[in-house]
Amino acid sequence: MILCGMGTNVIFNLSRTMGSYKLRIIINEGDIRKVSLDGKPETVEELKIKIKEKCNLQDDFNLMYEDPDFGYCLCNLDDIEDLPATKATVKVISMVTLTLVPASTTSISDVSNVSDDTEILSTYSSSSSTRQEQWPEFFEIPNFSVDVEFRLRQANLQFLRDQTYLNVPRDMKHGILEKLAEAIYKFDGYPNAERIHSVALALISKNPCLREPGSPDGCSGWKNSLTYKMGNYRTKLRKAGCAEVAINRGEKGTPEMASKGLKRPKRFEVNYLPDLPDGQNEDRLEVERKLLVEEMKKRNPSGTFIASKMDQTFPLRRREIVEAEPPVKTLKERWPALFTERQVFAEFNRIATTNLENDFFGAVDRYTPHFVTIFKSKKGSVGEKLAEIVQQIDSRKPDVTAKT
Repeated sequence: MILCGMGTNVIFNLSRTMGSYKLRIIINEGDIRKVSLDGKPETVEELKIKIKEKCNLQDDFNLMYEDPDFGYCLCNLDDIEDLPATKATVKVISMVTLTLVPASTTSISDVSNVSDDTEILSTYSSSSSTRQEQWPEFFEIPNFSVDVEFRLRQANLQFLRDQTYLNVPRDMKHGILEKLAEAIYKFDGYPNAERIHSVALALISKNPCLREPGSPDGCSGWKNSLTYKMGNYRTKLRKAGCAEVAINRGEKGTPEMASKGLKRPKRFEVNYLPDLPDGQNEDRLEVERKLLVEEMKKRNPSGTFIASKMDQTFPLRRREIVEAEPPVKTLKERWPALFTERQVFAEFNRIATTNLENDFFGAVDRYTPHFVTIFKSKKGSVGEKLAEIVQQIDSRKPDVTAKT
């Protein structure tokens, strides 16, 4: 689980004197330091690096400054030239990311070995609209409104007494379907018939009074209602500007595009087209993308920097790929880091919330004995070649030798 919060605000007073910057650093009321920089930084990124080095700050942060043109109100610092020429007050807002790791699998030595070249796959979570989980094996029915829950409880008790099914009122059915559609969308914006069926079965399993007498599985009507409700729910989100469903909006005055033309996630694409993070827009993310390109031009690019920026620009990248469908050549020019081995695994994790590397090697270990059995059964020239491979496997010494 990943939690994000605002760190301690640190205020810097900068004054320019004889080619150097004097920094008065106020960390808190009882900790005020004076630091000098060798010359004025040329970019905001360079200023951030200097601040990190001098103050030993570990977390990423944003910069704001007091703008004299607006009564010294705080403004975002996007350009180093925005700072006043003689002196300035810069406010550093630290973004602290806390990662909870099981104590049994992580030690202090593990943490000390993490470097720029170490890639840690984590679930992308920069936007509240980003999904964190795949479709569950068993769908959990959410709690409905108080009045709906009360009526369901009474109806379930009645059903247990005399097997009486509930004749669901219109307003009650609307409340149930609305809540179910919201819960379904948290996992899948375009659920297929199988998933809709699983939700309907879960509903009547939890509330047997909602079973439909005469229906083969007891929930055919609920399946149809949920299917139509999901369509209505997507329409509401489309009007609100939700990117994942807005992409399938038809032209004004024309019917919606045919089903085969819909751009929808495949089965395991959990984060198909996430919305931009709160407080971000395409222009700001484009700036971050350009920083990524410049970093990749370095002889030894920073793995930590690349991973952070790739996480941050994930919504912009998905929007380009899904909407524009650029050729691979263009994609490689704009996102060179995406074609590195580490970022292939990381991007898969962002989209599917699954560690591709671990799953792949786990599957290899699981199926290797079956492969060996098949290899041994082969005859002819193919069998001879495979026999050599099997012999190497059989003759290989075990990694661990027990000693008495």
